[in-house]
Amino acid sequence: MSVNLLDEPAVVGSAVTFLASVFVLLTRGWHAHFTGDFTHGVQKVHTHPTPRIGGVPIAIGLVLAWALVSEQVQALLGPMLIAGVPAFLFGLAEDLTKRVGVLVRLLATMGSGVLAWWLTDISITRVDIWGVDTMLAWLPASILFTAIAVGGVANAVNIIDGFNGLASSMLVIAAVGFGSIAYQFGDLPLTGICVVLAACTLGFFCVNWPFGKIFLGDGGSYLLGFGLAWVAVLLMHRHPTVSAFAVLMVCVHPVTEVLFSMYRRKMRKTHVGMPDRLHFHSLLGRRVVRHRTAHLPPLLRNSTTGIAVGMMSIPPVIVALWVHQSTFWSATALLGFVLAYLTLYARMVRFAWRSPLALLTNRRMRD
Repeated sequence: MSVNLLDEPAVVGSAVTFLASVFVLLTRGWHAHFTGDFTHGVQKVHTHPTPRIGGVPIAIGLVLAWALVSEQVQALLGPMLIAGVPAFLFGLAEDLTKRVGVLVRLLATMGSGVLAWWLTDISITRVDIWGVDTMLAWLPASILFTAIAVGGVANAVNIIDGFNGLASSMLVIAAVGFGSIAYQFGDLPLTGICVVLAACTLGFFCVNWPFGKIFLGDGGSYLLGFGLAWVAVLLMHRHPTVSAFAVLMVCVHPVTEVLFSMYRRKMRKTHVGMPDRLHFHSLLGRRVVRHRTAHLPPLLRNSTTGIAVGMMSIPPVIVALWVHQSTFWSATALLGFVLAYLTLYARMVRFAWRSPLALLTNRRMRD
């Protein structure tokens, strides 16, 4: 098996995802009543009803790519795709009905994590924190932690999916990052999964960005978020010298976003699952991009915001490639990126540079 053998399945998966996305777009008149993401809602920034079932083309592309990859890659990718079914189906049900609650979808993504363990006998057994690793040596604790971690990452990807190209570009960058680390260890099967995941996501991205003709939707964000999380679990399992902090660094933006959103809503005494316009990408779009690109139409400002925030994942991935075998430097770099996020967030809500720690102790955040 060589890296070149990974090219054809990835290209096919990407092309099929692209063509299936175009087909959804061209036939939207037949299904828009069920699949359209309409314009009302606190987090909505688009101006026309848009198909939000981008997860369907991605799922088709992944399955066809699986049929073409080597047996070694199939052995890893197959269980991941099967385990991702609950996350995908419950997300797709929300896309079609708009009636599936946040808690139900969270449990579905956690269920995918448990199913992945059941199919592979693989779970998270270390996070490189003394005491916690001892607890994770107990299998029930390890399974529960895996479910929470996988479900958390999948929901984090869904939360940042607010502008054209944001979630999909971040997913491509993160998949390339994990694949690059795996390749450094000569792990071609895991590299192959990352290549396929990135390629299929890229096929969707080419239809979604910059004109936002189709959205990832909950089905797509949960499926890809779960896939990315499971690749992280596999990387740590197959290569014990890879620091858990480096793995987390690759996904630092969505993970920080979801944790800080929960903290922010608790501080403001609002429901933790209540949508608002105080996400990092929402603030950047309204308070920075809109003023710096006032000459652009709203659609292109939307896409500019999406790609700008998505590209923020590049520095953490590059640093993770350098320090992934050092727990100390990985943890230090991870902390640095979290503080940088909070500092930028504080700048946007206070209109002046403030300490990120002050942000954590103040409830007042202007929408």
